[in-house]
Amino acid sequence: MPTYTGISSEAFRHPLDWEAEQTLRSFPGFDLVARKFVEFIYERPQYIYLMGNSIEVGPRQYSTIYQLFRESVRDLDVSPEPALFVSQNPQVNSYALGQDKPFIVLNTGLLDLMTEAEIKTVLAHELGHIKCGHTILIQMAIWAMNTAAAIGEMTFGLGNVVSSGLIYAFYEWRRKAELSADRAALLVTDNLPLVMNTMMNMAGGSSKYGHEVNLQEFLRQSQTYQDLDQDNLNQVYKFLLYNGGQGMLLSHPFPVDRLQYLQSWYNSPEYAQIRQGNYARQTAEGSVNVDSSEDPKSRPSEAEELRHQLEELQQEIERLKTQKPKN
Repeated sequence: MPTYTGISSEAFRHPLDWEAEQTLRSFPGFDLVARKFVEFIYERPQYIYLMGNSIEVGPRQYSTIYQLFRESVRDLDVSPEPALFVSQNPQVNSYALGQDKPFIVLNTGLLDLMTEAEIKTVLAHELGHIKCGHTILIQMAIWAMNTAAAIGEMTFGLGNVVSSGLIYAFYEWRRKAELSADRAALLVTDNLPLVMNTMMNMAGGSSKYGHEVNLQEFLRQSQTYQDLDQDNLNQVYKFLLYNGGQGMLLSHPFPVDRLQYLQSWYNSPEYAQIRQGNYARQTAEGSVNVDSSEDPKSRPSEAEELRHQLEELQQEIERLKTQKPKN
């Protein structure tokens, strides 16, 4: 398998990912969400929860998966090595979060469905998120969306942010960020059918009937989906499906869309150059800076104010719980 020593995320980052991030950062309200997120330090409780409620992978815990993980870390030149956890969850899913201590989580449902080669593909995909500095923005997006949904305009000043379209910008960026992570998976595996087969399994794979699914048929399905765009009304429906037309916004592109993007890159001169060792090298690459204007540690007064707001919010929630409804 190829190893890309010193590779920079800029070597494989999808341009749509970069453009969507710039749009997100320019949206009114982004700076506020970034500042409040840093003060709240959302990362730490997630890490503590995983340490207490999941299995941390290592040389003597899921050793086979750990070996696949170490190989992917080496091949994509990710440093320092993130933590890796396995969580008891039947949903076929994985994710990467964290800035100071980035970590990857694999659900048991994914491990029970995927082959070792496919698990390595998933690990490389999640490492791609970490390599590109996506994880802090993903975590910020989750925090902003959950906070806005739970408390609206009661605190944080996030109620008006939702109406401004910032949440839509977060979702749009998250979907585009997946395209960069897919490229990382392809670089590590150097096996397009393997990556596409992994996507097919994520879409509808079965441990019992998996021998009856066919990648070529799924590729034909992908092309049929693309052909739907010949009808303008179908394009409208696709847009609505991505953006809450069925009650929820989608955080990932449809697998059939991702296949098309990945095939195009696989056949590009850019991919060929990287495979030959001609790629951008990293200098001082690190995690995404969510607020470059100030060091969050230099704002203790604002942090105290936020804690005070949280206490007031909790008191208000308790008051509403005990308040008897009017007849």
